Order: sequence, then C-alpha cells, then structure tokens
Amino acid sequence: MTLRPRWTAAALLLALLVPSVAFAQAPVVRAVLFYSPTCSHCEVVITETLPPLFETYGDQLQIVGIDVTTPDGQMLYLAALEALHVPEDQRGVPKLVLGQTVLTGSRDIPAQLPGLIEAGLAAGGVGWPAIPELAEALAGVAIATAPEPTPAPLTVGQRVLQDPVGNTLAIVVLIGMLLSAGAVAARWALPAPVAESRLTDWLVPALSAVGLLVAIYLTVIELSGDPAVCGPVGDCNAVQQSPYAFLFGVFPIGMLGVLGYAALILLWAAARLLPARGLDLARLGLFGLSALGTLFSIYLTFLEPFVIGATCAWCLTSAVLMTALLWLTLDPARAAAARLRSM
Repeated sequence: MTLRPRWTAAALLLALLVPSVAFAQAPVVRAVLFYSPTCSHCEVVITETLPPLFETYGDQLQIVGIDVTTPDGQMLYLAALEALHVPEDQRGVPKLVLGQTVLTGSRDIPAQLPGLIEAGLAAGGVGWPAIPELAEALAGVAIATAPEPTPAPLTVGQRVLQDPVGNTLAIVVLIGMLLSAGAVAARWALPAPVAESRLTDWLVPALSAVGLLVAIYLTVIELSGDPAVCGPVGDCNAVQQSPYAFLFGVFPIGMLGVLGYAALILLWAAARLLPARGLDLARLGLFGLSALGTLFSIYLTFLEPFVIGATCAWCLTSAVLMTALLWLTLDPARAAAARLRSM
C-alpha cells in the first residue's frame, strides 16, 4: 500500500515531527501541526519547541506536519478550520490541533503544549483530531518511510495566482507608487511654488498618525505571533509570518514603520517651532524621510505578489499613506530648498 497521490505533498509524517509510528502499549498523545515553509514562527515551533518534547516523551508523542502551501494541504487545513469552528481572525499558522484544542502561533504553542501533553497522557492518551479526511491521509502516511521529493519552487505567476485579488491590488498599488516616484522626481526640477497650503500642512501629521497606528499593530503581530485581522482582501498572516517580516531576520518591519512615522511627526512639530532656517531644514527632512519610506514601501510591495505570493492589506495601507506623504511634503521641501539656496 502506498500513499495516495493527492496527499503526497499535503501530509507527510516527517522524521522530525514523528519519532516513531509503531504502536506502543503506553498512552500516546497525537496532534496535527499546520505550517508553512516560509513562516518564521513555524520554524521556531518546529526547530525549537518540538525537539525537546520528543526527547522527553519519545513514542508517546506523535505529531503530523501538514504544509498548508500545497493545494491538498490547504484543503485539509480549511476542512480543519471549519470542523473546529476557528474564527476568521485566528486562521494563521503555525496552528497545532490536539484533540479539540487549537493552539496558534510561536507563543501559545510553546506555552501550552507541554501541559496539554501531560494532561493527555494522564487521561490515557489523545487520538488524532476529528478533522475530515485526516484519517485517509494518515493511512498512507503511517507506512511512509521517507518524505517525498521537495516540490519544485513556485513560478512568479503561480505566486501571484495564490491570492489573485489581493496580489492584483498590490500590483496596482506598486504601479501607482512607481509612477508617483517618477513624477515627484520630475516635479522637483520645476520652479519652487510661491504659496503653500495650510490644509496640506496639517494633513502631514494626520496621515503620519494613521500610519503610526498601522505600524504599531503590525509590530505587535510580528512580535507576538498572533494572527492578524486581515479583512476580506489579502492574506496578512502569510506576509507577517514570512521571513520578510523581519529586517536581517531580527528587526520587525513594523517597528521600522513605527520609527519612521514617529520621526515624521516629530519633524513636523519641529518645523512649527524652529526659526526660518530650522523650519526649512525640517521640511527638507520631512520630504527626505517620506522619499525613503516610499522607496522602501515599493520594495516591500514588490515582495508581496511576486516573492511571498500573498498580500497584506495593512502593508498596502501603509504604502499608500507613505506615498501620499511624499506628495504632501514635496512642494514645501522645494520651497525650502529654494530659500536655503538663496541665503
């Protein structure tokens, strides 16, 4: 008997995740871990949380790993979410199902799994979760002796089609940002404006404050591993759990946004308190910081549809806000530069 073809990429009893598939006389706790290969929080759970538990419990702990990025793995994952009545805002990975208990993220799984294992063993063991078609998948997995070959990497087109609506929106935003960057560069060479709008001046702190709130929320999600509330478009959790959610693998991108938007607010406040030369320097700083933020947002927005294959609505919101700030700070910066040159 062999593993049924439609499950070959979806559910494999990995050597790391299941030390043994032999039946044991002692009670056994069984669980399912849904994960993504591009999820940094999943990597933490698989490489740091589970190995010590397997060393402690040996054959009394069996966990099957299911890759949700494969079509069949995604189908099984959606079936599990429906069967276990998981809310829409709690559907990120890593997600571990033990009995009727569902744990999500690299914080809850390490914190609660050891206690659940102890309780399950004391109760005489825990069977596989009641997930539709899981038994069919495990029937083949139980006799598998080695994982199937790693699937070929997705093409750019396949990544875009993983989330066609969200990724299309990201591409539209990306095109708009690129056109804006070119138009701003061309406008910089034109004669400086004479009059400046007070309404435009007040929009800078308002939009920066909105961006700051978005960045704070994303930072909390990245640091806690909790699922994000994504809305009807995109897959924020896939983006936030990817390696690209951290700069150099350490610094949360959301935190970079917090620092950037906070700096914009401080520069705007400084511009209102400083004398003429200081005012002009602050306005140039506002434009320069907005330009850097826009360029970095272009890079991040490019990654979403073409590299990650998923789009974060919160990230697009921040990208649009930063592009708007680029336009709002352009004319004041041009006027400031003209005044400084004339001194």
